[in-house]
Amino acid sequence: MNLHLYNTRLRDKELFKPQDPHRITMYVCGPTVYNRVHIGNARPAVVFDTLFRVLKSLYPEVVYARNITDIDDKIMAAAQASGDSIAEVSARFAQAYFDDMDELNNQTPTIQPYATEHVPQMIAMVERLVAKGHAYAAEGHVLFAVQSMPDYGKLSNRSLDDMLAGARVEVAPYKQYAGDFVLWKPSNEQEPGWDSPWGRGRPGWHLECSAMIETHLGETIDIHGGGRDLIFPHHENEVAQSQCAHDGELFVRYWMHNGYINIDGEKMSKSLGNFKMVRDLLDHYSGETLRFALLSAQYRSELSFSVDLLDQAKSALDTLYGGLKQLQSLEAIKPDNLNDQPFYQALLDDLNTPIAIRELHGICKAMLQAKGDEQAKLKGLLLSCGELLGLLQQQPEGWFKQAVSDDAISADKIEALIEARQQAKRDKDYGRADEVRAELLAAGVVLEDSREGTTSWRRE
Repeated sequence: MNLHLYNTRLRDKELFKPQDPHRITMYVCGPTVYNRVHIGNARPAVVFDTLFRVLKSLYPEVVYARNITDIDDKIMAAAQASGDSIAEVSARFAQAYFDDMDELNNQTPTIQPYATEHVPQMIAMVERLVAKGHAYAAEGHVLFAVQSMPDYGKLSNRSLDDMLAGARVEVAPYKQYAGDFVLWKPSNEQEPGWDSPWGRGRPGWHLECSAMIETHLGETIDIHGGGRDLIFPHHENEVAQSQCAHDGELFVRYWMHNGYINIDGEKMSKSLGNFKMVRDLLDHYSGETLRFALLSAQYRSELSFSVDLLDQAKSALDTLYGGLKQLQSLEAIKPDNLNDQPFYQALLDDLNTPIAIRELHGICKAMLQAKGDEQAKLKGLLLSCGELLGLLQQQPEGWFKQAVSDDAISADKIEALIEARQQAKRDKDYGRADEVRAELLAAGVVLEDSREGTTSWRRE
């Protein structure tokens, strides 16, 4: 099967040809852990988790690394504001990130390296860059000399003059050139630091990813992903550090970047108070709903994030889970592979998730119309396709009964009211029975009476 990916480096979609088909390597920039993550942080996590799933369906081994930046000036500021230690702040928000990503049905990456665990490797890389003439020490800092790299700016397609004009660069007297960026900077007594040949200090942000990639994945990797906002300066500087440290060896074969998320603040504020944090959104919508919404647009396009989008995602999942609920007693026959399925072909075409989602609905519709083994096969197909997207993996009853907000009526209270309604009907007190149904409906619970006299329920 042929996987095609859009390569930012070449600005074109091309056939994916890994350097080793027996071991695919992928690195995605993770969060700087000083706060809960916002929905923009969730998009690359969901996009590249989906790619991780697709790659595993094609290749025997996929090594997926997503880092944690646990040393940064923002973390230092958060620690000072809270009175906690830097280690406590970073550990708390790293765990919060893991929890939020689990809620969005993201699989755990193969490796989750922490920046602070790789400082010796960072120092070693800086030493090599200095020795090769690509970096220099000045006033306790070590800076990368961008003019030493002839094709610096190739990834972002910018000249040095363009980059200086369009970027906020620190003007410092110790720089040989205004565009040179920091590899190592000094730390005072109140700041975290490590001993180095240039004095006590700490690494620059860009350096961290280069050192962790070299340590865990090698000098050249297959795929490097992240948000479009990272192309310059972060990824451009990763390329500079890594390729100059490795005598020009290609750093990344396929660069992939997801588009921005635009939030309609006015519209969001009416229902959610303009919440952007994943945790706040999870108080109103399930993680699977957020995931579906994030996958509803092709990953390279901008995504307009709003209450309407989330409600549409919830409605679409209700339809799919509703189809599965009708056939919950039918044992699914899972396909041996998905190779000939339009759904799978859409994912192989640069993760075209909108087309894949459309195919999910088509499979569900065909499943409900089919009979016998064909129906069981289509149910298996629907579940297998859903798994590749990280969707439809819970029981339908659980989907319709899940409570999202903390103030939602509990399942125990619902069951007690249903029993009270049943007793009222046995007592021929139909007025009371209707009152209970109305009370539950007001709480967002819909009752469904069967011909056998039993009552099931679901949340609206």
